[in-house]
Formats: sequence, C-alpha cells, structure tokens
Amino acid sequence: DVTEAVINEAILMHINLIIAHHPLIFNGLKKITGQDEVERCIIKAIKNDIAIYAAHTNVDNVIDGVNGRIADKIGLINRRILQPKTGMLVKLVTFVPKLHVQRVREAIFEAGAGHIGNYDACSYNSEGYGSFRANSKATPFVGEVNKIHYEEETRIEVILPEYIQNKVIASMIKAHPYEEPAYDVFRLLNEYRQVGSGLTGELIEAENESDFLQRIRVLFGGNPIRHTALSGNKIKRVAVCGGSGSFLLQDAIKAGADIFISADFKYHDFFGAENKIIIAD
Repeated sequence: DVTEAVINEAILMHINLIIAHHPLIFNGLKKITGQDEVERCIIKAIKNDIAIYAAHTNVDNVIDGVNGRIADKIGLINRRILQPKTGMLVKLVTFVPKLHVQRVREAIFEAGAGHIGNYDACSYNSEGYGSFRANSKATPFVGEVNKIHYEEETRIEVILPEYIQNKVIASMIKAHPYEEPAYDVFRLLNEYRQVGSGLTGELIEAENESDFLQRIRVLFGGNPIRHTALSGNKIKRVAVCGGSGSFLLQDAIKAGADIFISADFKYHDFFGAENKIIIAD
C-alpha cells in the first residue's frame, strides 16, 4: 500500500517511482487540501516528482498472478479462469503471395499472435486470388504500372490480444513483400481465457472437507475460516479468488466447484451457496 510513511521513505531515498499493489486513490477526489493521508500522499508525491504505479487488478486478472499463487500453495492442477474477460481479442487477416506465406506467418507468430490456450502458431489459411492496379507513383512487387494484376494469394487469419495489435501489424508489414499490404482487424466477443477474475482447478486427489479446511487454515496463516455447512462429500474441484470474491459465487457454482475460497464475504452473501457449494472465507 502507498502510505505516508512509504512516500516519506521515497523522498528520503530520492526514489521517483513507487510500484504498489493497491491504488492510492480508490474514490474520486473533489479536493486536495492535505486533510487526510491520501491527500497528503498525493501532495507529497507531486511536489517531489514521485510517480505511483498500482498493479492491483492487473495482477489479480492474469492466470499466473495472485490467484495462480494461491493455486500453487493449495496444489491445484487443470486451472482455468473463473470469469474470463471478453472484448480483449482481435482477429488479424492478411493476404500474402504464395511464395512468401511462411515468412509472413512466422513473423506474425513471433510477434505474439496465434496463441489459443495451450497452443501457439494457430492460424487459418485459405487460397484465392487478389487483384490490384499500381499507379504511376507505385513500385509494385509484382505486376505492371497502370495494368490490373491478378495474384495467387493465401489468406492468413490469426487471433491475438488487442494490446499487441500494433506490434503484430508492424511485424507483418515488415515481413510482407508488398509495398502496400492489405489487412483487416476484427474485434471479437470471444472470451480471453488467459485473463479474468478468479480461478478454478482440481486437487490431484480428493480430500475430506474438514481435513482440507484445516490444511487451508494452516497454509494461509492460521486465521479462523468462516464457512457454510459441510456436505459430507470429498473436495476435488476448487475455486479461488484473492480479495473480495463474493461477486464470483455463481460462477464458482456453474464451474462445478466443491468449495469456493475467497475473503470478505458479508453475512447475506453466505446464503447464496444454497447447499450447492461450500464457501470458505
């Protein structure tokens, strides 16, 4: 957390960047007068040219982040994001003369496109004909100026996360033989199963409910665990969410989890289990 003590330490040590988990500002500010710790931290950071970078949700939402570390401690395998994000993927389509397809495709893959789950180098390729006419200012790779040209081409389709789109397109253009490569980018509604809230996984061997809860209590510091009624069944599939995870309860039930491990469950939230799952807070 970014506290006033942390800001003071940064000033003393001439540090100009603080990387934190929780953001300093959780709610909107209408004034910065220094009347509370958050406002004092902001004033001191600005006056001393200290940048603050918070990576809370970022670290929560990657499959190997906070929830991944929790799953490591418990010993979960076959992991999946509990509530994957949507709208983060795009499809890139380009058209390449047949003799240059491999070079362009590999450049696209090396830039990070074509990853689907546990597979990489994923693409779809179809054959067809492209047509174009170069004007007098062009230097065409094939064909003649002011004459329509027809070229056998391969249509390459790949999926990629939007945040690497510019990098992938730049690599594709660099490897492409055409002076003006044609390409399309389509936004997808698909789930991005590597990013999202919570996580599910399986134990290598099913465990007795009481034994499992006791093991969790020891693993995570010996604090008391509040939980719903036990079912008498074995624990095999586990859902987890670091921090306040009550908003994922229905996702955990739909995922077939035997138990949902999270924190900050309110009194009324526990009733959402409806004997379909154990909630362990």
